[in-house]
Amino acid sequence: MQTETPLHDDTDEPQYDEQNERYVYQHDTDGPATITTTIVHALTSITDTDVSQGEFSLYDSIDPDALDRLFRPKADGTDRTGGHVAFTALEHEIYVYANGDVIIYPPSTPSHPST
Repeated sequence: MQTETPLHDDTDEPQYDEQNERYVYQHDTDGPATITTTIVHALTSITDTDVSQGEFSLYDSIDPDALDRLFRPKADGTDRTGGHVAFTALEHEIYVYANGDVIIYPPSTPSHPST
């Protein structure tokens, strides 16, 4: 039986959860960065890819504007409390949750849809 590692961490880099074979990152929903910026920074850190050199674009996997809108606060200003989206980028499975959790599975790891 796998035990879950706490998802929240105060560092700016994704943390590798060795027990569950995944990278864990917490997007700061109150910070200035969008969720897509958080994902791109996490992926470039994990994969050592240089986005400034055109090696990777999130548009190759998902519409970043739609992803940002999906996790933006509701029309009445309240935060979203549920829901998630999953997609693949750079052969990594990425799960993004409304609470700001971003879970990234490396290519060799089978998918794990729940946290």
